[in-house]
Amino acid sequence: MRRGRAVAAAVAVLAVAAGSLALTQLGPGEETGGAKNTGLPPATAPVERGDLRDSAQADGTLGYDKERKINAGAAGTMTWTPRTGSTVERNERLYEIDGRQVRLMYGAGPMYRTLKPGDKGRDVEQLERNLADLGYTGFTPDEEYTELTAAAVKRWQKSHDMKRTGKVGPQDITFAPGKVRVKSVGAGVGEQAQPGAPVLETTGSERIVTFRLDVAESRMAKAGTKVTVELPDGTSASGKVSSVGRTAKPGDDPQDDSPKVTLTVSFDEPDEVDGFDQSPVTVNLTGETRRDVLTVPVNALLALPGGGFGLQVVRGGTTREVKVELGMFAEGRVEVSGGGLREGAKVGVPKI
Repeated sequence: MRRGRAVAAAVAVLAVAAGSLALTQLGPGEETGGAKNTGLPPATAPVERGDLRDSAQADGTLGYDKERKINAGAAGTMTWTPRTGSTVERNERLYEIDGRQVRLMYGAGPMYRTLKPGDKGRDVEQLERNLADLGYTGFTPDEEYTELTAAAVKRWQKSHDMKRTGKVGPQDITFAPGKVRVKSVGAGVGEQAQPGAPVLETTGSERIVTFRLDVAESRMAKAGTKVTVELPDGTSASGKVSSVGRTAKPGDDPQDDSPKVTLTVSFDEPDEVDGFDQSPVTVNLTGETRRDVLTVPVNALLALPGGGFGLQVVRGGTTREVKVELGMFAEGRVEVSGGGLREGAKVGVPKI
């Protein structure tokens, strides 16, 4: 994870503060907020008022949603398979075994049995709703397979030059939540298929991005976090974190095996996103925003002898040290309060 001078600045603050001691430090008997010192710092920076946004950057991978495997519904020889990368929609041919076409229908549940008059269940309702959407009506879509359902199935079978049995099973259709994109073919033409064995690996048709985030950065790992994705063609697209993995796993980098979680990004306009599957992308996250706060450069902080942090305020050729409370670190700056600070005041910083 690459934090654009955000959390990295927070981690480094002690080292920065220690270096700032060489610039100035409260004397043993001085009062915080009131001591005068004519030793001017080598450079100054203004106290600014505005919004401070926490941000992060990570490497991601462009892909597709809803990856799943499609298993053969019957035994036999594969006689046709779709082209990798093609999209299959409702009622279109998904694959063939022994010359028999298996078509795609939409539904969350699997096609696990041959349906016939008298059968009841949610799979019946799934089939009936597909038939109705395709224009094969004459029944009420419900969980009961009636003779009216069988009549509609026969009309559907006739339109595809199938035997008009009025029954339909896994050898005829496969259910998927929506249209699918063929990611890979598990059993090619001429190979043997067995019921329950994978023949295709598919995804949804919507583009997504996946990336991994350190568990330590979990405050950025929230569903709904807005992101901008830098795409392979140089353009960018907006989106948001749509899901966060529940299991942390060690990283693949031998130099960084800290536990990480996998996040998924959905695009605001997925149809406008182009690029090869599995292409590398960069994800820019926008986390917490602190509005209308006072901020100073991180390297303006001083480590106070009694603990805490302060700033060296410069005014009219003199300086004074004030103790401040720290808030959020981001964008190379830190939120500060207390010490009578005001917008536009000058604070000492090491010379760049």
